[in-house]
Amino acid sequence: MPKKVYTGEVINNAMDKTVTVAVSRLYQHPLYKKTIKKTVKLKVHDEDNLCNIGDVVQIKESRPLSKTKRWVLVNPIKKEHEGDTG
Repeated sequence: MPKKVYTGEVINNAMDKTVTVAVSRLYQHPLYKKTIKKTVKLKVHDEDNLCNIGDVVQIKESRPLSKTKRWVLVNPIKKEHEGDTG
């Protein structure tokens, strides 16, 4: 079975080699048909401490790396302060 790949936003990078990523998805309520936004926070392994808060990243499912860490960073898609001139 292929590994799941999600895109999300970094919301915490205070830990060493770990970031917290918020992955949001939209779905429709089965009875009321209202569109609902659901957000889940995932712990992601960031080996080189590349990510900062606000970055958009792509993550992939992996084997358990710690008690709560089950995801690894594939690549940063967009840096938060990319292109700023000061």
